[in-house]
Amino acid sequence: MTPSNLPLSILDLAQIGRDETAAQSLSASVDLAQNAEKWGYRRIWYAEHHNMSAIASSAPAVLIAHIAAHTSTIRLGAGGVMLPNHSPLTIAEQFGTLAELHPGRIDLGLGRAPGSDQQTFAALRRTHASAERFPHDVLELQAFLGDESRIEGVRATPGAGTHVPLYILGSSLFGAQLAAALGLPYAFASHFAPQALTEAVALYRREFRPSEVLAEPYVIAGVGAIADEDADRAQAQLQIAKRQRVSLLYGRGRTFTDEEADAILSMPQGRQIDEMLTYSGVGTPGEVRDYLSWFAGHADADELIVASLAPDRDVWLGTFGHLAPVNSPVAAG
Repeated sequence: MTPSNLPLSILDLAQIGRDETAAQSLSASVDLAQNAEKWGYRRIWYAEHHNMSAIASSAPAVLIAHIAAHTSTIRLGAGGVMLPNHSPLTIAEQFGTLAELHPGRIDLGLGRAPGSDQQTFAALRRTHASAERFPHDVLELQAFLGDESRIEGVRATPGAGTHVPLYILGSSLFGAQLAAALGLPYAFASHFAPQALTEAVALYRREFRPSEVLAEPYVIAGVGAIADEDADRAQAQLQIAKRQRVSLLYGRGRTFTDEEADAILSMPQGRQIDEMLTYSGVGTPGEVRDYLSWFAGHADADELIVASLAPDRDVWLGTFGHLAPVNSPVAAG
């Protein structure tokens, strides 16, 4: 493939550090967005998660509204809204409102997973049938944001006529098939669920059907990164991030000591965390840029969306600064 510059975007996980409040995390997200706008990133997405003490993005539409009011040009969106948790009409109204307030800047990525555990799913008053309706609900939502509702007598206001761009998110073949069938762009969550990446992207490109909104397939691939002038510091940050994930996944409210976390990481269940982080570029800025170039080709991606894995706020923000498109566009080869 002839090298070409790929758009680079950001997935802000809105993580709440161990010594941070949710307010401090959200303030850091504003700071990141304002810098990302200057640095040339195409978009920033925020993911819906519930009942997670270390993540502050439980209400993506509210967060997007706040970030949009403190920026002026960068695209902002959900990556994604877990549609089974909501009615399509409600999401159409929320993102229609955002689109009216910030024209041409709003994206809407849609996922099928509940975004938390089964108890939280129940607390959200949802059922397993909600996920089974996902393809139907995507079409209903698309119509609410378009010119003609699929439900007679029901219109999204705001929402109707805004044509907010929809993206199907996924980490399996299901999302790839749906995005292809509907002629929508596809975003793969390879930054934490890498197993089916190449197979899903190949299926999506092979089965893609052109639509009114998209003539050619379009793939966004997620990738983790930690970039620092000190390569040893970058690797140390990765180890801290792994330890934190051990507590998050296996602690059940308890925080493990470094020694306990390292012991778990050496066990089979700990290797799951290494597998989740398969697609992560860690090292000096040059090394990470080279990794992103390799990954873009490996994923057959049209755009990369980068999640900074560094727990330290300076390294977290610095990663995006080092990889800034205005300084170093990523080449797909």
